Amino acid sequence: MTYPTVTVRSLLAVGALALSLTALAVFAALCPAAPFVPTGPTVSFTEYVQPASAASPPFAAILFVPVTWLPVATLKAVVVVGNVLLLALLVRLSWRFAAHRHAPTHVPTPAPVPTPVRFSLPSVPVPVPVPVLSWVPVLLCVAVALWLEPVLRTVLFGEIGLALTCVVLWDLTRPDHALGKGFALGVVAGVELAPALFIAYLLLAGRPDAVRAGLTALGSLIGTMLLGALVLPGASLDFWTLRVFETGRAGEGWTTDNQSLQGLFARALHTTEPGVGWAVACVVITFAGLWLARRAVVRKGLETWGILVTALTALLVSPVSWSHHWVWCVPLLAVLLAEGRWRTAAAVALVFAARTFRLVPHEGGEELRLPWWQQPLASPYALLGLALIAYVAYRCHAPRTRTATRRRRATAVAGQLSASNSSASTIR
Repeated sequence: MTYPTVTVRSLLAVGALALSLTALAVFAALCPAAPFVPTGPTVSFTEYVQPASAASPPFAAILFVPVTWLPVATLKAVVVVGNVLLLALLVRLSWRFAAHRHAPTHVPTPAPVPTPVRFSLPSVPVPVPVPVLSWVPVLLCVAVALWLEPVLRTVLFGEIGLALTCVVLWDLTRPDHALGKGFALGVVAGVELAPALFIAYLLLAGRPDAVRAGLTALGSLIGTMLLGALVLPGASLDFWTLRVFETGRAGEGWTTDNQSLQGLFARALHTTEPGVGWAVACVVITFAGLWLARRAVVRKGLETWGILVTALTALLVSPVSWSHHWVWCVPLLAVLLAEGRWRTAAAVALVFAARTFRLVPHEGGEELRLPWWQQPLASPYALLGLALIAYVAYRCHAPRTRTATRRRRATAVAGQLSASNSSASTIR
C-alpha cells in the first residue's frame, strides 16, 4: 500500500491555509458580517412577495427554499465552509480553463505536399497531457485567494457568486460535443440574469457545437422561466413584464460597492441618474465585447480570453455589479499565470486586494462629490475591466508572429508547472 509523500512544501501549504483561515475568523469576529439568510415570504411558495430590492427572477426563490429548513447558526456555518470548498473547486476549474484552447477556425491551411510512399509502421498519436494542479498548489492558491476582496466578501456575506462561477466555468470548458452542454449555464442565467450574455457568446462563437450548446442554454433558461410561472404565476408575470426593467431595484447604483459602468458614470458625473450616456456606453460595450470575444476565438483560437471578455462585459453592462460579483478575478489570474504574465497577474491581484473603493469617502452620498483624482480609486474594477477588454482588442490585432510566440511561451510555462506539480505529489 502506498501513501502520499509528506514534504516540506505540503506542510507549508497546509500551514498557509490554516493561517489564512484563522486570520479570516479573526477578521470576521472583529468586523462581523452576517451571511444573507433568505427567510419569510421572500422564499415562500404560498405567500411570495417580490422584495423591494430583489433583482433575481422568482425561480431563484424556488431554488433556495431548502435553505430555510436549516437553523440560522447551522446555515451560516454551512455557507462559510461551502464557499471555502467552492473556492478550492474554482481554483482547479480555473487552471483547467487556463489550459483550455481551441485552434482558430478561419486560418487558411496550406495545401498538402505529396510525400513518397514508405513502408513503415503506423504512428500512434500521443495525447497531450493537460496540466492539473495537485492539492499542494490548490491549498496555497486558496490561502491567497481568500483575501481577494470579491472572494472575501462572498465568504463573509454568504453570497452565491462562487457557486455560479463554478457552474458556468465547468459548463463552458466541457467539450463541445458533451451531452447537455449549456444546460447548466441556462439554469444559472435563470438565477442571475447577467450570465445570460454567455448564451449570446455561444451562439456567436462560430462553431456548430457551440451554437448547439447556446440553444440548449437558451432552452434551459426558458424552462426556468416556465417553472417560475407555474409555481409563482403572479410574481413571475410582475417580474418579467415590469420589475426586470427597473434597474434601481437592486440598490443604489452610485455607491462605491457598485463596480459597473453605471456606478462609474454616476460617480464621475456626480449624479444619481447617469442617463443616456451610460445607456449608450452599455450598448457599445455589449456589442464590442461580444464581437471581440468572437474574434478572439475564431481568429486567434483564444477561447479563454473570449470567455473572460464575455464575463467582463456582463459585469460592466449590468446595472449593478457589486464587488463580490467580480469573483471572475480567480480565472483571470489563472489565465495570466498560465501565459507567464507574472507582473500583470501581480498588478491585477493587487487591484482586487487593495479595496481602494472602501478608502474613499463613501457614506451619506459622499461618493457623488469625489474629486477627479479619487475617481480611479472609487471604480478600480470597472476601469480594470475596460483596460483588459482593450488589451484583448490589441492582442487580436497583433501580428501573428507575436501571438504565436506568446502561445509557445504559455505552453512552456504550463508544461513546467505541470512537471513541478507531478514532482510535488509523488507517490511512493
